[in-house]
Amino acid sequence: MKAADAGEALNEVQERSGGSAKRVALVIATLAALLAIVEVSGGNAEQHAQKSNVDSANLWAFYQAKTIRQTVVRTTAEQLALELPTLTAPDRVEAAQKQLQAWRATVERYESEPSPDGGEGRRELMARARAAEEVRDQALAKDDLFDFASAALQLAIVLASASVVIGIAWLAWLANGMGFVGFALALLGWFAPTPLAL
Repeated sequence: MKAADAGEALNEVQERSGGSAKRVALVIATLAALLAIVEVSGGNAEQHAQKSNVDSANLWAFYQAKTIRQTVVRTTAEQLALELPTLTAPDRVEAAQKQLQAWRATVERYESEPSPDGGEGRRELMARARAAEEVRDQALAKDDLFDFASAALQLAIVLASASVVIGIAWLAWLANGMGFVGFALALLGWFAPTPLAL
């Protein structure tokens, strides 16, 4: 196709579509800008979900390690408690009782150790891990909504472009509808994401 042929083709499309081509072009530009914003938001949500997933996995691993330590110390303390009546020397009995008391305190500390930064006892680690899971689930819900919004906006752009080239007005209306659906899904992703089984 030569440059003159391309110019004639553009003139023909403009004649067929009248002044609506400019309006559709504006719609396409708006949809493309919204698509770019939705894509960035979706990427951010995905990264946030991955980070929260790693945080959750780390906290659960710490919880398991704390449980193992607690079990070892508890078992050792129980063994010493069973051996305590067999001890005859008073200094050994006193040392064993002090050790038993220290181990029992350690078992309790492993169970719950609150602190301003969230704590590192089993109860606190479990609560922090579950909170990280909730953040991950919210981020995944956002990512899903942004994916669907992105798909709807891309379809809207294709339909709007086709309406200009082909000159079929109802394609422009369908493009506007798809654009609205994409925008609505994006709004849900930004302001009201809920974990859905999509």
